Amino acid sequence: MCWAGRMMLATFSILLVLFHTAAAACEFGPFPYRATGIVCRMTKPAALLLNQETAQVIQAAFRNARFPNITGEKSMRLLGRVAYGLSSIQVNDLSIERSEVELTEDNAIHISIKNVSALFKGTLTYGYAGAWFLQLFHSVDFEIESSIDLQLNINLMCQKQQVAPDASDCYLTFHKLTLHLQGDKQPGWLKQLFTDFISFTLKLVLKREVCKEINAVAQTLTNFILDLAANFVRDKDIIVDISLASDSVIKANYIESHHKGIVLYKNTSSVLSDSVFFPSLLTESRMLYFWLSEHSLSSLAAAAFLDGRLVLNLRGEKLQELFEMEDTEAQQKAVQRIFQGTSYNDSVAKVWSLTQPQISLQPEGTVVRSLVAVEVSILLAGEEPLVTLYMEKEITVTVQATYAEKKLILQPVDSSIEIKVFKCTADPSGEDPSIQSFLQNMILVAGIPEVTSSIGSALTSLMNSKRLDLFDIINPEIITRKGYVIVQLDFGFPSHVLLSFLEKSL
Repeated sequence: MCWAGRMMLATFSILLVLFHTAAAACEFGPFPYRATGIVCRMTKPAALLLNQETAQVIQAAFRNARFPNITGEKSMRLLGRVAYGLSSIQVNDLSIERSEVELTEDNAIHISIKNVSALFKGTLTYGYAGAWFLQLFHSVDFEIESSIDLQLNINLMCQKQQVAPDASDCYLTFHKLTLHLQGDKQPGWLKQLFTDFISFTLKLVLKREVCKEINAVAQTLTNFILDLAANFVRDKDIIVDISLASDSVIKANYIESHHKGIVLYKNTSSVLSDSVFFPSLLTESRMLYFWLSEHSLSSLAAAAFLDGRLVLNLRGEKLQELFEMEDTEAQQKAVQRIFQGTSYNDSVAKVWSLTQPQISLQPEGTVVRSLVAVEVSILLAGEEPLVTLYMEKEITVTVQATYAEKKLILQPVDSSIEIKVFKCTADPSGEDPSIQSFLQNMILVAGIPEVTSSIGSALTSLMNSKRLDLFDIINPEIITRKGYVIVQLDFGFPSHVLLSFLEKSL
């Protein structure tokens, strides 16, 4: 469940890590799509959106780079041996003109950052042994104005079925590197002398340290997003295996990854070997796509059943809403007979699944079939609860899912029930037409919508506990087809999440 900063490194960390894309370093069999349960596709517009927020990461990389002291010496006629050292180097006033990102089919992402202007400050210490053994040593503050282009070629490596972005292919091009000594009070020849001495060495040091820090920030973000993704697909004993099922696909317009989507529950796991996924099932018109197999969703439902999560208790106002959907005399009499005049606050209705739900994905929606039990009990003070109604019924319901205002909404559009077991103190023979008609209508009109609404609310709470509500999800569409479901959407990236993480980690 890939349900599923502000930064250029978010471009490759999110592109590569959130979706666990991998290069051909991992071995996947001759028919990798057969084991694909979940697919993630991010298109070029999403990459461009992420790349608009480049400055913060580059600033973090420059700001956290640890520049070593730079030393050197050179023999000069008349002056003798001249030695120098630059220490306490730090970066101030960094700005970026623009950055560009390109997806290529050689399993790489090329990112160009144009005109990074940075002001380096520090202390220059120099000394020379002149003629007649005259020795002079000086220390002066300096500033270096620079204008740099960065070219990052992010290669994808697969390690332990997960992606490891390699940002070591990093180039710095200097358009400007100007040394200013303290207040420009030093003689021009001295300024020129040290500019010539240190410029080449300084370029090498800057390239090494900045590129090393960018790689480190990339790995930090990788670990952060991997942890975030791992937490999102885990809830207690239920885990979705999102390790890679096949190589990545990188085109000029999108990047796509394929995952196993196997559900692990305690010591059991599902097996998928007949996936219906094919790349043409997804388009390129939206920013982000998730493809989920029927097998993965069915396995999740099975795990939820085995874990005892498919249970709903209703009392008080919820119970009243369920049993008083229509204010008719016949309905009032039926309710009075079932509850024996007891208050809703002193009664409870329990609904649970007796068998593992069977899920079928169809164009009209998600079809769920299950044997469900309903039990209504009266809670008597000091006595055991009195069961006044117990039913087992075979339910088939078609559900359509939407996501709006950070909530998952499950709407039943078609349903049918077949009562298998019926026990009711108000109708011992099970032949009272008024009771039978009331209960049938109550289940179809109010019961099934109430259960699906409760499941939708529970899933929303679970997803929000995994921080999904921090993301700006725009116009999401959930489209079911025979054997699979596609979630497609545009999004706004929650910059503050990664920024907060970077501030704490770097």
